[in-house]
Amino acid sequence: MRHRFAIAILITLFTGTVCVAADEDPYLWLEEVESEKALTWAKERSDADTAVIEKVPEFAEIHTRLLEIYNSRDRIPAPGFRGAWIYNFWQDADHVRGVWRRTFLDEFVKDQPAWEIVLDLDALAEAEGENWVWSEVNCLGPDYRHCMIGLSRGGADATVVREFDTVSKEFVDGGFTVPEAKHQIDWMNENTLWVATDFGEGSLTTSGYPRIAKQWQRGTPLNDATTIFEASIDDVFAFAYSSHTPEARYDLVNLTPEFFRGTSYLRLGGRLVKIDIPEDAQMQGFFKNHMLVSLRTDWTVAGATYPQDALLAIGLDDFLKGNRDFEVLFEPSERVALDQVQSTRNHLVYTTLDNVHSRLYRLSPEENGWTKEEIELPGIGTVRLNQRGSSDSFFSDSTDDFFFTYTDFVTPTSLYLVGNEGETKRVKSSPEWFDATGMSVAQYQATSKDGTEIPYFVFMPKGFEADGANPTVVYAYGGFEVSRLPRYSGADGASWVARGGVYVLANIRGGGEFGPKWHQAAMQEKHQNNFDDLIAVAEDLIERKITSPKHLGIMGGSQGGLLVGGAFVQRPDLFNAVACAVPLLDMKRYNKLLAGASWMAEYGNPDTDDWDYIKLWSPYQNLEKNADYPEVFFWTNTRDDRVHPAHARKMVARMSEMGHKVYYYENTEGGHAAGANLNARAYTDALEFAYLWMKLR
Repeated sequence: MRHRFAIAILITLFTGTVCVAADEDPYLWLEEVESEKALTWAKERSDADTAVIEKVPEFAEIHTRLLEIYNSRDRIPAPGFRGAWIYNFWQDADHVRGVWRRTFLDEFVKDQPAWEIVLDLDALAEAEGENWVWSEVNCLGPDYRHCMIGLSRGGADATVVREFDTVSKEFVDGGFTVPEAKHQIDWMNENTLWVATDFGEGSLTTSGYPRIAKQWQRGTPLNDATTIFEASIDDVFAFAYSSHTPEARYDLVNLTPEFFRGTSYLRLGGRLVKIDIPEDAQMQGFFKNHMLVSLRTDWTVAGATYPQDALLAIGLDDFLKGNRDFEVLFEPSERVALDQVQSTRNHLVYTTLDNVHSRLYRLSPEENGWTKEEIELPGIGTVRLNQRGSSDSFFSDSTDDFFFTYTDFVTPTSLYLVGNEGETKRVKSSPEWFDATGMSVAQYQATSKDGTEIPYFVFMPKGFEADGANPTVVYAYGGFEVSRLPRYSGADGASWVARGGVYVLANIRGGGEFGPKWHQAAMQEKHQNNFDDLIAVAEDLIERKITSPKHLGIMGGSQGGLLVGGAFVQRPDLFNAVACAVPLLDMKRYNKLLAGASWMAEYGNPDTDDWDYIKLWSPYQNLEKNADYPEVFFWTNTRDDRVHPAHARKMVARMSEMGHKVYYYENTEGGHAAGANLNARAYTDALEFAYLWMKLR
């Protein structure tokens, strides 16, 4: 639970039909990421197209406002428990790259806490002449002195990882250092690391991730590290790690042959013992000498059947002796799914999604079972038990303190502290970035092509009338079992809804809003459901006269970029604007580009008979010269080493060749995100909103 599994990192990855064979593709040269020809093309297109969008009347005002919002000192500093300290990584106008800082809990809860800076990334970047972007930090408890800090050049997934001492507040001279690559690194003890990285030729899988896990002793060369496990080159990745709990340390190896399928091994006495659970089950960690497992399919074992999406617990010693009598800690229902699982010193904490609304529970192990209590929330919104994309934990491992955030469309995000005695207190709240007076939110359902009911939220501005003339944008993702939930967004509210636009969040299949079944309903040969669901929501909005095709836009990034790319190609009559970000689009070649091979469990293998269904919805291969497409805005990043920028590049080049007007922006840094820093993010987001106003007003 506390270990950041590599699968959780990769989940955020994304992957996108001109009926033309790959060897006939005239735009393969755009796959050469940093070739002079490709970069010149990208710069010329970006300069010309962004100049047009920057002239949209709304752009300058939105850009200024987003800079204010993103760089505000009044934002909630996301806390991370590390022993007695609360750590936080912070960026603002004075700290563009950011500072890593810390304080104590009693100080943190104050309105203006006093912070001690541990590492200044702006100063480090200047001193070393590198465009460092903060990636992650992994510290060894219980004292959290020894840390491995990952730094990315320009925001790429590949990082340089260096040992840092939080007492001296310096990088350790002669300490552990791992060269730039995509890795999975964890502490065994203060003198030993588990390392899965690029060890040279043959050490990576076809997906570009490590396949060899090693044990590395302090003071020895990385090349002399001891191999613990080797995966096949056709697997996605393998890594070793330690799960540190107050009771024990558990050393494990994980093999992931494909997304949502894998095998875990417990290292006992120098040998690897397979943890005998279903390959698609997820290890949720260890708590009070119990092993925790969640299920993605029904599991029948020892005469009992445990349902899909259940959370199970069993004593580890009993399990290793052959006992399979699990305790069911959570059992799902039709529209109630398991969401997040975490732990404090003495409690398990988990959230569920009840028709896409969060509920929060705390479990305590007792002699005769587990006691459960529900923690009251301020509304029917969204709870997060950690900051997305952060390795900092909202949960203490030495006390029963923990944080959670609560938010909904019109309620600024608030941070709550639950104390040792169970008392809940709001300790921080984000500013109100727009006046929500008169705004309203409704949840509707659309009927997809196969009859499935698809829920979606409509966030409406003050004075809304269902007259079919409202500028409306639909955001959706629908992949990798990732749930998209209601949240307060100063950017969406101030840039769109407060200006009179309608914002729609669609909970389409492929996500995790209703558990694994919702995801599995849009995988591989069922992926067309992903597009059908979004189209159904669009049609339902039109039928309700919330909007009309002239005023309707869609937006999505990564997998969401594939989604909106496929939707406008299939139904160009429905949309007048499409914001397609860091997308997958060429699904004939996606598995040959960067991390694409790791996503074949999601989409299928285009080099096999799977192409028979992929070719029906792959956007790049289905483009038609005579179609009346909306004027799409595509954007991507040169430094995105997850989803190849060629997806967007080639789509723009091909559509332009066919005579379709499109807009394009390629940022030279930022990785698989809207920018390497808050200022870059504000610019990209302002372009996106200005484009939507240009097309939908």
